[in-house]
Amino acid sequence: MKSPTERRQTRSTDPLVALHYQLAHSRLQGGLDVVVVADDSGVVVAASGGWAACEELAAYAPLLVRAESGEPGSGSSGRLAEIGAYSDVRTIDVDGQTVLLCARGPRAKTAAMRQVADGVARILSRAA
Repeated sequence: MKSPTERRQTRSTDPLVALHYQLAHSRLQGGLDVVVVADDSGVVVAASGGWAACEELAAYAPLLVRAESGEPGSGSSGRLAEIGAYSDVRTIDVDGQTVLLCARGPRAKTAAMRQVADGVARILSRAA
């Protein structure tokens, strides 16, 4: 039974289902096209939004992280620059493992991503 102050409408003890709920809620609240959690090689772990767009963003996420960090030879051009213009990718450390939180949409680069990152880290830390 939910407490009277419980803000979440849906919850799950299964980490992947909980991640999906978190991402779906964040996507709707943030007016985002897609929100994705990917591993550091660009493979989708959990996502909300059109599947093809989620997979594309996850695949480009490691490259976007390298471009943002200014790593030599990682300059953005072509499709990478196009995706990067409307996307935000954040690295999250979960018990020594790096995962990537990615969002795409006109409002992707907002402070709300910090809250999403905190939720993802909380869910994954409990699963570890």
